[in-house]
Parts: sequence; structure tokens; C-alpha cells
Amino acid sequence: MPRRLPQKPLVLLALTALGIAACNPAGNRTAPITATHASRQNLTSWISSNGKVEPIEPHALQSQLTTFIETVSVKQGDTVRRGQVLVRLDAKDLETELAHARGELLAAEDESRIAAAGGSREELAQLENDLAKTDAEIARLRREGETLDRLYSRQAATRQEIDQNKTALERAQTDKRLIDQKKSAIVERSKVQGERASVRADEARHAIRSLQDKMASANVTAPATGTVYSLTARAATFVHTGDVLAELANLKEIRVRAFIDEPEIGLLHEGQTVEITWDGLPNRTWMGRVEQLPKTIVARGSRNVGEVLCSVADANSELLPNTNVDVRVRTAERENALTLPRGAVRTQENKHYVFVVEEGRLQKRDIKVGTSNSAYYEVLSGITENDMIAVLGDGELREGMPVTVTVS
Repeated sequence: MPRRLPQKPLVLLALTALGIAACNPAGNRTAPITATHASRQNLTSWISSNGKVEPIEPHALQSQLTTFIETVSVKQGDTVRRGQVLVRLDAKDLETELAHARGELLAAEDESRIAAAGGSREELAQLENDLAKTDAEIARLRREGETLDRLYSRQAATRQEIDQNKTALERAQTDKRLIDQKKSAIVERSKVQGERASVRADEARHAIRSLQDKMASANVTAPATGTVYSLTARAATFVHTGDVLAELANLKEIRVRAFIDEPEIGLLHEGQTVEITWDGLPNRTWMGRVEQLPKTIVARGSRNVGEVLCSVADANSELLPNTNVDVRVRTAERENALTLPRGAVRTQENKHYVFVVEEGRLQKRDIKVGTSNSAYYEVLSGITENDMIAVLGDGELREGMPVTVTVS
């Protein structure tokens, strides 16, 4: 019959195994990680966005008339000189209006001259003639009355003859007063007519100047020497006042309006280097500078952006106005900076830290970072080039974890 072992040693063995397990859990198994050293390099930080090319001094030529286009003497892309006629508008209706306005001016000026003279010469001459006849009649009747009075005193004339003379004299004097009143009325009427004629003459002169300006604007000329980069005018088409017919500018002097997302605007300042690329010429890069920072934030689609104006050197006029381009703004540049890959730097509550490998275990260490780009952080303090920094592991990294290191 086999001998049974005592129960007490078995219990001791089990407790010993449990104690060993408790003292040496799975944490003694090392985790494989990838690690690296901080390295020194020139670090450049960029903001990437999009933008649009625009001329620095564009000129939009607008129609000053509502009419038809007669001729278009240029085509898009032409270089034109200042004062060159680009588009000619139909101004026949204006010529008719101008002739009518000139006729109105002549009539008004004629009325003003008549009013200044006190009335028409014919009317005034007739009144003067009537007045002279009346004065002569009054003088005759007075002489006749005196004669009748003398004759009456000698009983050579009758009272009836004297009364008839007196009645005729009163009638003649009344006629004179009526003529004088008519003359005064004509003078007053002439003043009013003169004032009205003066107003009409001013209106006619203003209309003539306006029509002459409009007729001059029928010839749409280049306000400056440049290149016609947009031409919407077409012969025989109808246009309204204010319609844009063409746009021109000196295309050697352009800029780019870059649309920078709101959170990145604080990194910008005037004078920063700008790189411009365009899908139309994929092997070309244009250099420029930040010229003007945004004054406000605007909505652009689903984005809130600041519009940054960038000067661009384009001696060959390759970038056309309204072209959509890619923009990179260099916001920082550090020479011989101590850097770490972004994957090695962790963030907690706006603070940065790394895991340093010391004697086969991970130790958490706070660091201070400076500038960065899409691949690297600049490390200002907290580590040296000799420290081994954990980058990746099979699972979550934690302080005190034993690790097996593969150097990248």
C-alpha cells in the first residue's frame, strides 16, 4: 500500500509557489520596443495651405453705358499701352440726345437775352409807339382844353365842348397808365422768364457735359500699360452700365492671397519666406515673402481663415491672376537643433514628456520643446544626445516597464 505524504509540506509548497508568483508577476517579462537617440539637425517649420494669385494693381474696365458693343480690338493675353482703345460702344443715341441738348441751350440763352432786355424787341417797340401816340394825344387835348377855356370866357365855346375835351383827356391819360402797367408787367414777366431760362441753360450745359463724357466713354481705353488677363466683352452683345468688359494689370507685379487657418495665424509675421507651387507647372517653385497679415477672420467654406498677402517674384509672368496655388510659409528655422521624432514625444495636459531607457526599464522624463514640423520636435531641455528614447512598443508604454530595445 503506497505511503501518503503528510498534508503540511504540500501546503507549504503551494504557498511558496504563490509567493514566488506574487513576487515575480508577468511584469518580469520584457517588452520589445523601438528606441532612438536625439539627433542634431537643421529644423525648419512650415505652414501649408492654399491661395490665389492676384495682380497688385488690377484695372477693371467697366461699361459706362447701357448699349451694344460695336467692336473689340484686342484679345485676352494681349499687352496694351496706356490710352489704347480696347472696346468701342454704340453711341448713336447719345449723339441724338447731344444735338437736342444743344438746341435747348440755344433756346434758353436766347430767352435769357430777351429777358435781360426787358422783353422782346417787337413787343417793346409796339408799347413805345403806343405810348408816344398817347402822350401826343394828351398834349393835344390839353392845348385844346386851354383854347376852349379862353373861348368859353368870351362865350365863343360851349360848356359841352369843354366837358367833351375833359372826358377825352381823361380817357387818354387812362390809356397811358394802362400802357405803363403793361410795360411794367412785361419787365416783371421778363425777370421770371430770365430766371427760368437761366436754370434751363444750366441744365442744358450740364446735360451736354454729361453726354460728352458718356460719348467719350464709348471708347473704352486702357488706363495703364499692362496685359489683358480677362476679356468678357464680345462684339454685338448688349451690356449694362457697370458691366466689366475687361481686366488688365502688369503681370510682373503680382501677389498671392494665402488662406491660413485660424489656429496657425499666431505663427505668422511679416517678412517670413513663402514658397508657391502650381499644378500647372509642377516643376516650378516661386519664392516670396509675407507682406501683410490678416486684419480679420473670414469664413471660407467650412474653414475659418485669415487672408495673408504674400509678395511673389515672377519675372516671366507665369502665374496668371485667379490661379489656385499651394502655399508654404516658413514660420521657424533652427540650425543644429536637438530633435526627436514626433512619435517619441508624448503630451499630457499641455506638457511634453518622453520615456528614457535606463538599465532596461522605462523612466518618464519631462521635456521642453521648441519649434516643430510634421516629422520632428526641437527639444530645448530634459534629455541629451546620449539618452535612449523609446519610440514604439507592442503595447502601451508605462514607467518602470522592463524592455528589450531595438535601436532605430
